[in-house]
Amino acid sequence: MFKNIQTKIVAIFVLVILSVVSVIGTFLTTNIVKLYNDEFSTMMEQVFTSDLIAELEKSASSVGSNGLWDIVSSYIGPLGIDTYRFYSILDAKTGKVLKTSDENKSANLEKSNNIILAMSGKQGNIINTEKSYMDYAVPINKDGSLSYIVYVKDTKNEINSITRNVLFIMIEALLFSILIAIILGLFLSRTITKPITDLTKSAEHIASGEFEVVDNVKSDDEIGILSNTFNYMSSTLKDTIGEVKSEKNKVETILQNMTDGVLAFNLSGDLIHINPEAKKLIGRNFYDDLKFDAFFKEIDADISIGNIIYMHHEDKIERETTIGGRIIKFTFASFNMENKIGGILVVVHDITSQQKLENSRREFVANVSHELRTPLTTVKSYAETLMDMPIDDKDMQNKFLGTIANEADRMTRIVKDLLTLSSLDEGQYQIKPFERINLSEFITDIVERMFFTAKQKHQSLTCSASNKPVFVMTDKDKLEQVVINIISNAIKYTHENGKIEVSIDVVYKDAYIKVRDNGIGIPAENLPRIFERFYRVDKARSRDTGGTGLGLAIAKQIMTELGGNIIINSVYGEGTEVILSVPL
Repeated sequence: MFKNIQTKIVAIFVLVILSVVSVIGTFLTTNIVKLYNDEFSTMMEQVFTSDLIAELEKSASSVGSNGLWDIVSSYIGPLGIDTYRFYSILDAKTGKVLKTSDENKSANLEKSNNIILAMSGKQGNIINTEKSYMDYAVPINKDGSLSYIVYVKDTKNEINSITRNVLFIMIEALLFSILIAIILGLFLSRTITKPITDLTKSAEHIASGEFEVVDNVKSDDEIGILSNTFNYMSSTLKDTIGEVKSEKNKVETILQNMTDGVLAFNLSGDLIHINPEAKKLIGRNFYDDLKFDAFFKEIDADISIGNIIYMHHEDKIERETTIGGRIIKFTFASFNMENKIGGILVVVHDITSQQKLENSRREFVANVSHELRTPLTTVKSYAETLMDMPIDDKDMQNKFLGTIANEADRMTRIVKDLLTLSSLDEGQYQIKPFERINLSEFITDIVERMFFTAKQKHQSLTCSASNKPVFVMTDKDKLEQVVINIISNAIKYTHENGKIEVSIDVVYKDAYIKVRDNGIGIPAENLPRIFERFYRVDKARSRDTGGTGLGLAIAKQIMTELGGNIIINSVYGEGTEVILSVPL
C-alpha cells in the first residue's frame, strides 16, 4: 500500500492531522469535564461552610427536617440548582429521601459513596469523573447524634451536551483538515519523487563500478547536493580504503590503552585479542592456551560460548566473579563479520569500589528503615490499644499518648539528623563566616548550662580552663552544637555519681577540647566504626536514651567543615575521652 514515497508523504500528512486534532479534542473534552467537576466541588465547599453546617444542626435540633429544608432552599442560587441539579434531605440511618426538589430524579436514588460516607458521619465530597453524575453529601447532627443528610446531585446532562457539541465541531474540522492534507501532500511529494528518480539512475552507475560516470541531477535543493556528493564519493573512494586501514590501527591503539580490559574470542573459543588492562585484571601469566569455556568455568562465571551465540547473541550478557580479592564484571557481546556472527567480545571492569559503595548504600537504607520502623511500630501498637481502651481511663490514656509523643519526637530527631547529614554530604550545610571567640569562656558557658543536666544523675561535671584567653576563628554555633553533643553523650553513658571533666589545651596552632568521663566506655572492636551512621555499641541502651545513632557522624563532618578533627579514645568499663581540635 505504501510502496512509493508519494503515498507515504500523503499518509504522513493525514496521520499528523489526525494526531493533532485527536490530541486537541481529547484535551478540550477532558479539561471541560474536569473544569465542570472542579466547579461543582468548589461551589459545594463554598456553600457548606462550618458556619452553615452549625446553623443547619441548630435548626435540625429545634425544627427538624422542615428547618433544614427552609435553610437549604435559601441557597438555591449559590448551589446552582437547575433542571440538571437537585437537592434532597435524607434520613441519615436509612438513606430514605425525606424532602427533595425533584421527585422524579429522587425516585430511585442510588446510595453513592458520598451518601455512605455521610451516613458514617463524614462529608461525602468525593468527585468521580467516571460516574454519570456528581454528588455532595453533608451529615447533620440533631441533638448530638447523626440524623439527616443534605444531599446535592448533578446529572451531568449539561456537560454531556457541551461535550457532544465540541466533538461534532472537532469531527467537521478533522474532515476538512484531511482534505487539505491530501492536496498538500500530493503537491509536495511530486517535487521530491521526480529528482529522486533521476538520482536513482546515477546510483545504478556507481553500483556497477563506474565511479566516474555520474549524471548530475538538475536541482538546487538537497537532492542536487546529494548528486554532487556522489561525484565526490566516486573520486575519493580509493583514498577512503586507505583511511579505513589507518582507522584500524587507531582502534587497536585505543584498545591497548583502555582503562577497561578487552578480550576477543573467535567462534571456536580461541583468544584472538587481549589488551594490557585485561591481562592485569584476569590475573594470568600465560594466554596462548586461553579458551573461552575453560577460562570462564575456571573463574566460576557460569557461561559458555553457546549461551551467547545460540541464545542471547543480540543482547549483552553480564557476569560478576571474584579474582584475587577483587570483584570483576564481565560484559559479553557478539560481533558480526560479513553479516554473521564472527566471535565474542568481552569487556572486563573492576567494580570492587562500586560494589563496596553499593553495599554501604544498602546498609544505610536498611538502617534508616529499621530506625524508623521501631518507633512507627510502637506508635501503631499504642494507638490501637488506645482505640480499645475505656474512655474513662484517663491516666492510662495520658501514659500511652506520652509514649506516642516521645516516639514521634524520636522520628523527628532522626529525620532532622538525616537532613543535616544530607546537607553536609551535598555541601549545602550553611557554615557562617568564622568569628573570633574566646574558647575558654565559650566552653565554660556550655558546661555551666549543662551542669544541672548532670546534677539530675548525681554526676560531677567540671571544667578546667585556663584564665588566659584562648582565641579561635570558627563558626560559634556549629562548634557549640558539636560540644553539646559530646558532653550530652558523656552524661548519657556515665553511671550515676560518675565524673565528667572538660578541659582546654593549646598545642602549636591548634586548640584542643577534651571531654573525659568514667562511664561505660567503648569496646576496642567498636571504635573503628564509631563514626558510622546509625552505628551503636549498645543499640538497646542508645534507643532508651533517645539517641539516633547519627550524632557522632554529624559531629565528625561538622568538625571537618570547621577545619578541625574529632578523636575518640576509650577503654571498655573504664571511660571515654573525646578530643576536639580547633585551629587557632
